[in-house]
Amino acid sequence: MILKRKIYNKLLEWKNECVGTKALLIEGARRIGKSTICEYFAKKEYKSYIIIDFAKKNKQIEEYFEKYLDDLDTLFMFLQVHYGVKFYERQTLIIFDEVQMFPLARASIKYLVKDGRYDYLETGSLISIRENVKDIVIPSEERSINMYPLDFEEFCVALGEENLFEYIKNCYTQKKALEKNLHERAMLVFKQYMLVGGMPKPVISFIENSKDFTIADKEKRDILKLYRNDIMKINSNYREKVISIFDQLPGILSQHEKRVVFNKIEEKSYALQYEETFFWLADSMVCNECFMCSDPNVGLAINEIRSYIKCYMSDTGLLVSLAFSENELMEHEVYKQILLGKLNMNKGMLYENVIAQMLKSNGHKLYFYTSYNKEKHRNDIEIDFLISNNSKLNYMISPIEVKSGKRYTIKSMSKFIEKYKERINMAYIIHPKNLRFEDNILYIPPYMTIFISK
Repeated sequence: MILKRKIYNKLLEWKNECVGTKALLIEGARRIGKSTICEYFAKKEYKSYIIIDFAKKNKQIEEYFEKYLDDLDTLFMFLQVHYGVKFYERQTLIIFDEVQMFPLARASIKYLVKDGRYDYLETGSLISIRENVKDIVIPSEERSINMYPLDFEEFCVALGEENLFEYIKNCYTQKKALEKNLHERAMLVFKQYMLVGGMPKPVISFIENSKDFTIADKEKRDILKLYRNDIMKINSNYREKVISIFDQLPGILSQHEKRVVFNKIEEKSYALQYEETFFWLADSMVCNECFMCSDPNVGLAINEIRSYIKCYMSDTGLLVSLAFSENELMEHEVYKQILLGKLNMNKGMLYENVIAQMLKSNGHKLYFYTSYNKEKHRNDIEIDFLISNNSKLNYMISPIEVKSGKRYTIKSMSKFIEKYKERINMAYIIHPKNLRFEDNILYIPPYMTIFISK
């Protein structure tokens, strides 16, 4: 089963616009589907192609690059013979898979693109980690894009729910509520998305096995094991800190504030000690960082406080499998309770994580906001997410609060709007109920988060 991915259109844009002037690097977490989409694209759009998988550490292939970068005719001859594939000028795609495993190949892009005979795609994770860029010059002939887990639209398409998605989209555009039964159906699809996630293999297993959550869960646990093995390969003294944060993510996100409190992880520890830890988790795209913004004005990044951080799992389906053991999922009927909207434990954690995931895949940088009241000795304003329109002339922000239950208050949102009303583009409450617009706040169900664009 080949999943329809939106990134295919970006690959087409690159092919049509760059015409031999730039390689394209696709960055994404492991098992996100980078290699699959590249090969599918190559089969559809080129006369021939090869995939060089640098994760396999083929010494002969590496030797070709080391010896013949100054003699590209000979390099291409050896590659054609090795893979048994004939190259055609301007009609052959060469794919460097997991290029971070052999930095020289990435550096060679400068010369290969300049040569101009063929097109080049690169895929990679941990692209910016020091050991993967050591002693190489990052080629200016390289353009990069990020690849994320399937978004809600792609999940709907995979499930054959295209018509439902188009209806949801029309309702959002017109700012009108869905018909009651269709809202309930959309929520059911969304809950499946939250439980299964957007990693391709679990999604395919879920669909091909009559929507069996347990089979999808096995695939997710294989991915989590792979991530943990990657962490154990970190050749640096922050490895144990990465493992610690990774293992404790469900516990951290199940707390009320959901931000990382460092001295709870390790006594007397502080944020600066974990700087490389979060860089690794973010660069590997295993996690999505969300920093506190102290003053939502002009540019959110200008006022970010990196010692106050929330760390979300990049895929909520993986978070479900990380949070519960296989036995817990079955014994506590987690799937059934979430589908029926009856799971109180950790529901807020899952909802907030999936909203972070959806915002991130839409290209938003994630920030949150809190305001501490000294008289009351507590936070009196807590906003889950702040996003901006990124306009340089008319900069505006949008506060977002996530409500997992149907009963809630909006005290924080009301105070925030009053305090920063001149800066606000649109305020959002994301809740399980239908769409409505009231007192300058747009209330939307979680499946409409995908339409909160830049």
